[in-house]
Amino acid sequence: MVNALRNDYRTASISEQDRTMLDYVVKLTKDATKCGREDHVKLRAAGFDDRGILQITLIASWFNYINRAADALGVGRD
Repeated sequence: MVNALRNDYRTASISEQDRTMLDYVVKLTKDATKCGREDHVKLRAAGFDDRGILQITLIASWFNYINRAADALGVGRD
C-alpha cells in the first residue's frame, strides 16, 4: 500500500475520508485561491470538523512553505 500511496493516492487502498483530505491538500498545494466553501462542505461530509479542517490546512500550508524555503536555499542538494 505504501508504494501505491506514494505513486498515486487516488488509486491507493485508503479510506474515503483520507482520499477527501488528500484531494483538498492537493488543491490547496496547487492553488490555494481555488479552495473554498464547497471544499469545506466535502471535508465536513467526510467527517472532519472545523478544527480538523483548520489543522489539515495549517499542516499542508506549513509543509508547502518550508519545502519552498528549503528549495530556494538549496537545502538537501549536493
